[in-house]
Amino acid sequence: MSTYVYGITSAAHPALPEGTTGVGEPPRPVRVLTAGDLAAVVSDAPEGLRPKRKDLLAHQNVLSEAGAAGCVLPMRFGSVAPDDDAVTGVLTERAEHYAERLRALDGKVEYNIKASHVEDAVLHRVMSENPEIRAQAEANRQAGGGSYEDKIKLGEMVATAVKAREADDAAQVIRAVEAQAAAVSQGPESTGWLLNASFLVDRDTAARFLEAAEQARQDLPHLELRVNGPLPPYSFVEPGPAEPAGTAAGADAGAE
Repeated sequence: MSTYVYGITSAAHPALPEGTTGVGEPPRPVRVLTAGDLAAVVSDAPEGLRPKRKDLLAHQNVLSEAGAAGCVLPMRFGSVAPDDDAVTGVLTERAEHYAERLRALDGKVEYNIKASHVEDAVLHRVMSENPEIRAQAEANRQAGGGSYEDKIKLGEMVATAVKAREADDAAQVIRAVEAQAAAVSQGPESTGWLLNASFLVDRDTAARFLEAAEQARQDLPHLELRVNGPLPPYSFVEPGPAEPAGTAAGADAGAE
């Protein structure tokens, strides 16, 4: 039977509470595989697993339970190896890499920040900052709204100005919080967000990071900021040397 992998930790990591279960219906019992100084938190992999809310939460809960007792390198949901031997084989082959990541991420969590423009507020800002847009808007007003072409021209000018602000606004958010983070990882671009970034933060200084994010929200009222965390450090489990396709470590974690 194939093996579902939740995360990788030290072999000296405290045992999970008895009866811990993970993904599947019924939920599969969670167990630990060891290889040298490393261990993998796993269960049997259910057939036809899909990213349903129940199983996504089960994956997250196992990581939260394991992470409460020490550092765990989280795997993405759906990380499956052919069998237990494949998992322990990768732990052995990549022992140095995983040991380094465990040291680097010990005591740290991830926060993700997404930012988007508040439409009315950003339109007001680009109008106030751009005399050419203001002049075109005034000319249209005096002409009773302006011709179709004039309206199109104004719309294009505004859209261009808003687009031009995106990179600068994203950089402002990062500058506002990065001093409270050990590392920053840019996530994939997605529709509707001008920023999708994850920050590696010491547990002991997480309050200061959240205060900086709140200050950025107040200082940049034309932006909507969504802060999600604390999370396992998905975005900072860097891939190591390539391993055979289908092994557990082949699906390194990333930003959710």
